[in-house]
Amino acid sequence: MAKILVIEDEAAIRRVLVKILSEESDSYQLEEAEDGLKGLEAVKNNDYDLVLCDIKMPKMDGVEVLEAARKIKPEIPFIMISGHGDLDTAVNTMRLGAFDYISKPPDLNRLLTTVRNAVDRKVLVVENKVLKKKVSKNHEMIGESEEIAIIKNMIEKVAPTDARVLITGSNGTGKELVAHWVHEKSQRSAAPFIEVNCAAIPSELIESELFGHVKGAFTSAVRDRAGKFEAANKGTIFLDEIGDMSLSAQAKVLRALQESKISRVGTDKDIKVDVRVIAATNKNLKKEIEEGNFREDLYHRLAVILIQVPALNDRRDDIPLLIEHFSKKIASEQGTAPKIFSPKAIKLLKSYDWTGNIRELRNVVERLIILGGKEVAEEDVKLFASK
Repeated sequence: MAKILVIEDEAAIRRVLVKILSEESDSYQLEEAEDGLKGLEAVKNNDYDLVLCDIKMPKMDGVEVLEAARKIKPEIPFIMISGHGDLDTAVNTMRLGAFDYISKPPDLNRLLTTVRNAVDRKVLVVENKVLKKKVSKNHEMIGESEEIAIIKNMIEKVAPTDARVLITGSNGTGKELVAHWVHEKSQRSAAPFIEVNCAAIPSELIESELFGHVKGAFTSAVRDRAGKFEAANKGTIFLDEIGDMSLSAQAKVLRALQESKISRVGTDKDIKVDVRVIAATNKNLKKEIEEGNFREDLYHRLAVILIQVPALNDRRDDIPLLIEHFSKKIASEQGTAPKIFSPKAIKLLKSYDWTGNIRELRNVVERLIILGGKEVAEEDVKLFASK
């Protein structure tokens, strides 16, 4: 049920607005305030899905109410109610963050349409916030070891800048989590985060995937298509396993970094892009440069900030925390209660050689949850997680 507050000092108009909205939908819960001060107090103490606010009122006018409310609860949409002489002010409130304004006397269709749109927008804002929290939880970095503390500290310093980041580490160490954290803590967090696995795309298709193509550029190019760089405009592109990228694609990426321009396959027309680039690799790029497989100039462009993600064997003290995290996450996915791992089971898991790093640990935890007893014991680990 949408909760709507009507702030209006003229009782007759206030009653008309409440009556119209009540008759429009029984899913609207209406509350009233007779002046700006009482209206702002109501906003502070309640969660509203929409506020209808008159502009000219005693004690505190509508513009002041809007500005104060935006500071404490910016997600609440405001529809301003304006008299004929208030239209310029009403337009100005849009610049201050109002959703819309309606004139007195209110046009019925315009009022109802504006209210529906404003309520729908509030729902979308809330859903987006919930979604973002879920996304952040999915990319949580678990660990309290010194190695992880160093990475978290580096991310805090680097994320607010537009500096390019090169993340290195073995497969399964969580390089993509670092990339997500850099993006989510950056000024670009509201913009797209586009992931490209350079190792999973055939070399003959990587340029089209990254930069797009025009119709007729090759046999299967039946229409124009934007690439990942265009999709990531104003946001971040994450080039995972960049060490596997072809040399011709590397040359185009280098140009994109140098000039902030790309061109689709099949045309020389330039397209301006504003993209932060984060790259990751499990290869030794300096060795790849020596062997002629990777451009040295591209390496120096990418490696403004270097972040080395440690192997799980180098941060064994984090294993108990990771087991607890995976146990809760897997239980949530399966709709069951998390399983407890006995101290001996955890001690044994800490002693293993984790060549597959965190990815391997998660698989083992899931296997033990499915096949182990009510409490995962040392014997379960020996039976189902033997190395």
